[in-house]
Amino acid sequence: MTAPRQLLRLLHISFVLVKHGLDEVILATHLFRPVRYLVYFLPWYWLRGKRAPRGERIRLTLEELGPIFVKFGQLLSTRPDLLPEDIAGELALLQDRVTPFPGQQARRIIEQVYGKPVAQVFQEFDETPLAAASIAQVHAARLFDGRQVIVKVLRPGVEKDIQRDLNLLYFIAQMAERYWSEGKRLRPCEVVAEFDRTLHDELDLQREAGNASQLRRNFTGSALLYVPEIVWPLTHRNVMVMERIFGTPISDIKSLVTHGVDLKRLSENGVEIFFTQVFRHNFFHADMHPGNIFVANDGRYMAVDFGIMGTLTTRDQRYLAENLLGFFNRDYRRVAEAHVEAGWVPPGTRVDEFESAIRSVCEPIFERPLSEISFGQLLLRLFQTARRFNMEVQPQLVLLQKTLLAIEGLGRELYPALDLWQTAKPFLERWMSEQVGVRALFKALGANAPVWAEKLPDLPLLVHDLLQQARDGKLQVEWKSDEIAKLRREIRRAHKRNYAVIVGSALIISAAIIKGLDGFAPTMLGDAPLLTWFLGGLGALLVIAAWPGEK
Repeated sequence: MTAPRQLLRLLHISFVLVKHGLDEVILATHLFRPVRYLVYFLPWYWLRGKRAPRGERIRLTLEELGPIFVKFGQLLSTRPDLLPEDIAGELALLQDRVTPFPGQQARRIIEQVYGKPVAQVFQEFDETPLAAASIAQVHAARLFDGRQVIVKVLRPGVEKDIQRDLNLLYFIAQMAERYWSEGKRLRPCEVVAEFDRTLHDELDLQREAGNASQLRRNFTGSALLYVPEIVWPLTHRNVMVMERIFGTPISDIKSLVTHGVDLKRLSENGVEIFFTQVFRHNFFHADMHPGNIFVANDGRYMAVDFGIMGTLTTRDQRYLAENLLGFFNRDYRRVAEAHVEAGWVPPGTRVDEFESAIRSVCEPIFERPLSEISFGQLLLRLFQTARRFNMEVQPQLVLLQKTLLAIEGLGRELYPALDLWQTAKPFLERWMSEQVGVRALFKALGANAPVWAEKLPDLPLLVHDLLQQARDGKLQVEWKSDEIAKLRREIRRAHKRNYAVIVGSALIISAAIIKGLDGFAPTMLGDAPLLTWFLGGLGALLVIAAWPGEK
């Protein structure tokens, strides 16, 4: 996309803001602040009627601007503790109440995918969507075997809309890296690239179905989380069919209380599910906003929408756990060391200075009751502190941080006194003990036991043969590496070259000696000049032939 088109998109964004009465957002920017008073001279400022509440205007603006802006609004809606109540309530509608596209259009997409009428695929199909989100919407249906399912259909043209705004984000990120002093450290292009990847993953419903199947296997038999089953024969890239679940939306707290759900236990279970996914399975649901979570009558979580999933490397898992435990134990030195060891700050960082800076921002926070501490606020303060030590943004942790903030916001909404630390600390301590120490040793022994059991019967005979050869002086070490074989060949060639050089040099020296003796003993040497040239020429040919050529 060219810069003029990006400029046009920015102008369109500004127009939509003004259209929905959010012109104060534009006028509050640094560019327009000196002339914002001119708005009072504009005709529409005095002629416009009564405006809708600000929360509704913000929601409508995000809906009109497209999927990426809706995603941003969904993220904000998971943090009611950071937003005014009226705005948070309106943004929550973006989770599953985005304006739907016509049901007839959804029917045409389904028929195009299956190559047959909908009536031949489903016994029943409801054209009125159950829910509509920024990328897709879902319809209720029934299979011919009687199973109730939902049919998820991608919005028509959504790929084009997303790519347009991604190009705009890339353009802004490139400008930031080039002209903003913090650009290189914050790596905005890499962050946008990570966002790009996750969004395109969401556009492939077959990939989402694979994510759902994996998560379902991970929690098979679990009392914490239920994941619906995918109907694979009917699942394609832009249409997905899966089991329909029936539960209470987790945001409907009144209904949860009516059903006798323990909100304290429910909020703690949400934290445990998150840490189980991150550290035990290394495969976590990274879009856990309230619109994607329901609660069964038995108190289990029920998840939907598996388009965004996250993973971490083993190294990141380890250092993340050490950082969190360091916070829980107020071991700021270990937090600083873990940052350096993980490469999140430059290797030359002074650990003692970094530790002191972390302590200065964390201690005032920890003086409050743990149930009142916002992990999101703590991360924000730590990030601000790490700026002094050139900490770079870690794109692979962006999804994790987003999900953790969503879980904290959801948990505090269910149970305001949720002690995230008390719930998470035992889990992390148990996980760390499984990675290092005696438990880790026994775990490794258990994992390798089948292989050892297979090899164990052969070990006594192998040991006996080895000792027998050593006693008889027949023990030899044979290298079979390709590099070793190549080295052997080179050595043999070098030996041959050396022999040729030695012989050739000897012949040349002999020719020189014969040349020198020619005047003293002509009768003994015969035709000395001819012999001299023959021996010298032969020696020179051997030396030239042995000279190593270029490889």
